[in-house]
Amino acid sequence: MTAPEPFTIHVPDEVLDDLRDRLERTRLLDDSPRTPPSGMNAAYLRSLIDSWVAWDWRAREAWLNGHPQFLAQIDDASVHFVHVRSEQPDAPALLVMHGWPHTFALQLDFADRLPDLHVVVASLPGFAFSSPYADGPMTERRLADTMHRLMTEVLCYERYITYGEDVTANVSDLIAASHPDHVAGIVATHSHFPTYAEREALTDPDEHAFFAALAEKHETDGAYGHVQSTRPDTLAVALNDSPAGLLAWIAEKLVEWSDTPPGEPAAVERRISRDRILTEAMIYWVTQSIQSSFRPYYEGADTPDPIPPTDVPAAVWIQRHEGTYPESLARRHYRDLRWFDRLDEGGHFAIAEVPDEMADRVRRFMAMIG
Repeated sequence: MTAPEPFTIHVPDEVLDDLRDRLERTRLLDDSPRTPPSGMNAAYLRSLIDSWVAWDWRAREAWLNGHPQFLAQIDDASVHFVHVRSEQPDAPALLVMHGWPHTFALQLDFADRLPDLHVVVASLPGFAFSSPYADGPMTERRLADTMHRLMTEVLCYERYITYGEDVTANVSDLIAASHPDHVAGIVATHSHFPTYAEREALTDPDEHAFFAALAEKHETDGAYGHVQSTRPDTLAVALNDSPAGLLAWIAEKLVEWSDTPPGEPAAVERRISRDRILTEAMIYWVTQSIQSSFRPYYEGADTPDPIPPTDVPAAVWIQRHEGTYPESLARRHYRDLRWFDRLDEGGHFAIAEVPDEMADRVRRFMAMIG
């Protein structure tokens, strides 16, 4: 393992010219008759595409580059990360991990609000500017090992706090369970989910009701994941070739999973600005990483093995996308649960949607655990 190298984002002019040309030649469609409700409609997509054509990427690129970025080789992956150091050398360290379809960029506003911490915002292998794993599957255990080694072997933090969303919620749980001597605490807005086999053994009525409600919506709400786990390359070809298609696929999830009214796609911008939505699409486009971002869905990270309970201090704040999650499940898994609460605002992308609130909560939790 070598020392991390500084990294700067610079998209070549010819890539930007090609993107603009493709966007201007987009063949848009109207909504289908009696189309089922979703997070996207034709009018909102047209508006986003028009904004992307006129968008000043160089200004956004400069903003991103205002956050110190690095690449570190960990086994067969080159891992990209942002490392925002506090002016206080002995400040606590916080590892922040994204899921799908968002990238590190959506979490930087949260990092900016924590100048009293050393904040590491990592890109998973195969996402954004991190290379994919060259050999072997992308499992949760492998991701947990990579992220832990980033914090301890590359950045030399003896102890740190861990936070994950979506795919990395289980990764964060695994890190805390596997490395309790190095994890000072865990923050979860996506609290632990038992495996499907474990759910069958549940007897609590509230726990049964929660997972029954999820299962009822899975056939429609989970269709994207079924495609990504069964026909990843076919879908990736389409999205990698069409920026409009890529934008629709990503933005639909930002709309559906954020804490905004259903049926009003533009309302997502109350939580996630248009600049930030376009930044997510742009990063996927210029890195051509949509295909490798599907790997958790068909290589195992989205169908996890059992994760043992964790004994490190924990704060669980249930985001509104999973607002009825039973407290009993959290208390069974996080055996040193210091703070359980339900967010009044903020959905699936909690730290991006309500960064001020989440930064304040993290600060209060850290004071709690010393």
